[in-house]
Amino acid sequence: MSNLMKKIKDKLTPSKAKPKEEPVFTIQPHPAKTNDPADLQPGGGVQADPAALAFHGKDGHIPSAEIANSLEQPATREELKARSAELNK
Repeated sequence: MSNLMKKIKDKLTPSKAKPKEEPVFTIQPHPAKTNDPADLQPGGGVQADPAALAFHGKDGHIPSAEIANSLEQPATREELKARSAELNK
């Protein structure tokens, strides 16, 4: 019985034979391609990427009265409820 208790105790207690290794940290290189401060001016970096410029949109578009009048009117709440009931049958 004592042999069984010793096996259980050995499995539950951490082993002191092998010390844990310490983590290793290294210095990462700076992502700059040159040491020129002009690279940080507008037109460089992220601003040179046309895909990133898509998020710098202009103000909203207000259509002319002719275009606005030619659009169909949105459905009323009652029409939407009737359509919903029709589709849910």
